[in-house]
Amino acid sequence: MALFGNAHTVDPASAQRDYERLLGQGEQVRAAYQLIRDTILFTDRRLIFVDKQGITGKKVEYHSVPYKSITHFAVETAGHFDLDAELKIWISSNATPIEKTFTKGVDIYEVQAILTQFVAK
Repeated sequence: MALFGNAHTVDPASAQRDYERLLGQGEQVRAAYQLIRDTILFTDRRLIFVDKQGITGKKVEYHSVPYKSITHFAVETAGHFDLDAELKIWISSNATPIEKTFTKGVDIYEVQAILTQFVAK
């Protein structure tokens, strides 16, 4: 499904197994999203961006963002002509936000609600 530009949710238990090497002791994946080649994991402690690079996608960069470092975030919903929704996250001491694009298949309001749950603690 991701090859055709459709982002989708990933079962948290499946993501827990697939990315267990990245997780700290007792850390739990609460939600996960596949965005074409990249993945976003919402754990009970932090946000993890899995960024596949290069043509083959064998090179992978992992960004770990503790929720307490997020100063604010914004979502931009899809429109009639622009079918993609965007999530922008600002991290303390960085003026440029992290931007992720969600194509059809993911409810951006659900993503915002999950992020709010962890950031607003």
